[in-house]
Amino acid sequence: MQHEALRVIREEHATLAAMLQSLMQMVRRGPQADGKDDAELYFDVLRAMLFYIDEFPEKHPHPKESDLLFPRVARVAPHTMATIDQLERDHMRGEPRVRELMHLLMAWELLGDTRKQAFIDEVTRYVEFYLDHMRLEESVILPEAERCLTDEDWHALNAAFATNQDP
Repeated sequence: MQHEALRVIREEHATLAAMLQSLMQMVRRGPQADGKDDAELYFDVLRAMLFYIDEFPEKHPHPKESDLLFPRVARVAPHTMATIDQLERDHMRGEPRVRELMHLLMAWELLGDTRKQAFIDEVTRYVEFYLDHMRLEESVILPEAERCLTDEDWHALNAAFATNQDP
């Protein structure tokens, strides 16, 4: 049986993975040298992508995972506690890391190419970190949830995750 909460989480992961891959494509492409307007648009797009990452997953699904999903899984599958601890640490580090990326992007935009590599290095690490985080949730936590949670658990999770509004 497919649970609504799992469908929502998997769809959000797919959307976020696509955004992260697009972010990396934009970074690899770099601003076009055709003029100031192209560079402005390039940095505007990167800022918008980082804003999306900061605004949606960090503020909507993550708290629901931390407050609702993870405790239920930990209760019925205590062997997942090390993974849950890792995922919680990831959640705590995610928002400050996005803010650091925004700062590094602004430094590159305003101070020039001497700041470009710092942004590229950090955004690459961040994308790898985030993709690994989602893989860990999908390979450990979601299968345990499917296997062990009760109908009552699923009712609460389905209701909570159904309210996620991806902008």
